[in-house]
Amino acid sequence: MQTATDIKNTRLTQADFEAERDTVLASWPTGRDVDFQQAVRLQHALAEENRFSTVLARANTEGKTLLQPRAGVALIREHTALLNGLSPYCDLLPTTVDAYTRHNRYEEAQKGIDSSRAAGTSLLNGFPAVNHGVTGCRQLVESLDRPVQVRHGTPDARLMAEITLAAGFSSYEGGGISYNIPYAKKVPLARSIRHWQYCDRLVGLYEDEGIRINREPFGPLTGTLVPPFVSHVVAIIEGLLALEQGVKCITLGYGQAGNLAQDIAALRSLRKLANHYFLGAGFEDYALTTVFHQWMGGFPENESKATAVICLGAMAAKYARATKIIVKTPHEASGIPTLEANQAGLEATRQMVNMISDQNRMETVEIAWEVEIIEAEVHAVMRRVLRLGQGDIARGAVLAFESGVMDVPFAPAAANAGRLTPVRDNFGAIRVFDQGDVPLPDDVIAFHREKISERSLAEGREASFDMVVDDVRAISDSRLIGRPKARPLA
Repeated sequence: MQTATDIKNTRLTQADFEAERDTVLASWPTGRDVDFQQAVRLQHALAEENRFSTVLARANTEGKTLLQPRAGVALIREHTALLNGLSPYCDLLPTTVDAYTRHNRYEEAQKGIDSSRAAGTSLLNGFPAVNHGVTGCRQLVESLDRPVQVRHGTPDARLMAEITLAAGFSSYEGGGISYNIPYAKKVPLARSIRHWQYCDRLVGLYEDEGIRINREPFGPLTGTLVPPFVSHVVAIIEGLLALEQGVKCITLGYGQAGNLAQDIAALRSLRKLANHYFLGAGFEDYALTTVFHQWMGGFPENESKATAVICLGAMAAKYARATKIIVKTPHEASGIPTLEANQAGLEATRQMVNMISDQNRMETVEIAWEVEIIEAEVHAVMRRVLRLGQGDIARGAVLAFESGVMDVPFAPAAANAGRLTPVRDNFGAIRVFDQGDVPLPDDVIAFHREKISERSLAEGREASFDMVVDDVRAISDSRLIGRPKARPLA
């Protein structure tokens, strides 16, 4: 089992990678069908309009914002039909992987495939890419007219990366922190970081062959009142880890929090901060884009109200100049969305993006303040992470989580301290109620306390964890801030 003393941010040697690869490909029968040289030929043969990195680069240059939904069902034919039904409404396609595959439980995933065939409908909550193997995944990719990305939530995604990239997928989501801390409970962080070094080195090997695969760490983390600096630090670290392994096309993300000024500031500051740390580490040859995730928390059950949440996210993303938006649907509160619900969410987002595109850039004093605060927070935490690792970002990340220097609110992982507590201020921006052991500057903490006190005064109640609970539920109850309900008149 890897520990902080074992993990290092160094490029895997070819010998070590190949030895590990033999074990990875032998771990499930479909792994035997991976042929890297054949995969290279297939990737080279992809049309440019079906290559994720090409479409992202063009949008980045032209200042356009691309749309991508979430979607995945169990069987190849049905999943192909689903994605082709979404294609006219979006720019980029997903393949969301099922829960069994995310936990490397391929035997149970196969039972889900068999049961889905017998039932005539998907009985899995995603596409079991490993079980379908290179042949099945290639059949899917060749049936689509848009670039397609693997989206999942897997601490150990090595075999899935081998299979899907060999089949022609041109973008791969996740990271050793972002697909562990919010998703797993007992997976050691050093182990998941090491497994994702393998995934990133695999992408680097494709890059060595002249093939640009897009890599996208998962930005929203738990998606529940995550302060921007928390997700930014994780994104920057995962970006640095990927660059070290030879990745050159990176999309960093942020999950909508709800306050328009803070959301705009967050995504704008993410690009600036990432460039600062990437260049500071000596990396220059890379392409950086950004993705804005629409609201990841509880949605209103009413479709019209849910559509309003989607439109607010679209507005924030476009004003923040996101390269891509991950689009939600009006059915988020009722289970796995239908094709029609996905189409509706994409249409609403497209309309808002188009209208914002015709307007001037938004600049306010509030946005500038938020950028300043986020930058101060990120720099403070990154300094401590680098100090803990003695300059090694991988080791520093593991030690930072062990010590509580890095802390993700409401995450299930045993590796996470869970002491950092967020709460909204009187205008709905996310503030730090309890910093735990996160090393934020004194003036920043004073700023957070002042903003929380403003809300306490406005609501006539002491700041407490009750506010936090109220905030978690607020948007599903059609509010941004969890205000106390008005007392009935006597």
